[in-house]
Amino acid sequence: MIAFPADRTPIDEDGERDWLRLARSERVGPVTFAELMRRYSTAHAALEALPELAARGGAKRRIQIADEGVVAREYEAAQAAGARMLALGAALYPYNLARVEAAPPLLWCLGDPAVARPESVAIVGARNASALGLRFTETLARALGAEGQAVISGLARGIDAAAHRGALETGTVAVLAGGVDSLWPPQNADLYDAIRQKGAILSERPMGYEGRARDFPRRNRLVSGLARGIVVAEGAERSGSLITARYAGEQGRDVMAVPGSPLDPRAGGCNVLIREGATLVRHADDVIEALSHLQVDSEMLEVDDDPWDAPMMQDDAVLRKSVMELLGPHPTPIDEIVRQSGASTGFVSLILLELDLAGRLQREAGGSVAVSGLE
Repeated sequence: MIAFPADRTPIDEDGERDWLRLARSERVGPVTFAELMRRYSTAHAALEALPELAARGGAKRRIQIADEGVVAREYEAAQAAGARMLALGAALYPYNLARVEAAPPLLWCLGDPAVARPESVAIVGARNASALGLRFTETLARALGAEGQAVISGLARGIDAAAHRGALETGTVAVLAGGVDSLWPPQNADLYDAIRQKGAILSERPMGYEGRARDFPRRNRLVSGLARGIVVAEGAERSGSLITARYAGEQGRDVMAVPGSPLDPRAGGCNVLIREGATLVRHADDVIEALSHLQVDSEMLEVDDDPWDAPMMQDDAVLRKSVMELLGPHPTPIDEIVRQSGASTGFVSLILLELDLAGRLQREAGGSVAVSGLE
């Protein structure tokens, strides 16, 4: 979940350009971006602070801030394509995605961003799907739409396309590995146009960017993050669909799967998921029942009240030395660093931010960090 005030999101074109420039700057990933916006009231102020922060973290060269001309071209390309920016923390940013770890600082959106509502289910599966799998998926998506659920998928051939077709009239969101203006595969051009008119097309990638193989795992993580649960309709034991299911589990999403014949390799992944505890799906009622325990709350996104630079009754230099001594090349839980150093969470976060911008910090799953280049 993000941890900065929503009123720090951009309110005009200049603010959006600064937000984009910060997100595209060197070493500013999703976690670092959110940390910066906790400390600074605007993206412009954060941009101005980057060089000093990186230098304090021990950077050997000046950090590369995204070129204004490159950012201007991306922004203008988005305007020309009719895309709008969805900034993390703003009202139009997808509710579910804002509440996952390392949510993208921004998304480009073609179509209606309101379609990516909290009541959403992801449906993914094989590109070389069977005829029965395609028919089942389209029927399932249509029935889920009738129950008020938006359907999220990745606009790939096969199961993805069938899911989008089934939910076209009730609300569907396509997440792309490339920019929102970079259609792939080309045979889904008509479907792409229909989703743009009736649903939403989302991507965190720059306009004009063509997705590559390495971009699809990140795309899959967004697909699961946008939904409250995920249904794998067909998928081999080693497939992108199972990667998406794994991400869903890590994000606390309900994982569901459609069973299939043990003789069909396209059903192998689904059967494994069911064996491991995924909900078996026969029809839309199974999905609705599985999601019934989840409540969409109206809470505000968390903001940590802990001051960033407030030491705990010690001199800053002493605290900084204590924190740095606890860091090393092996992952250490951040909570343990806070406990043993006696520094506030915010002070430790500031030091980690500096190290991150200097290119010396390695963030691990579960809230641990490791540091390189220590003397």
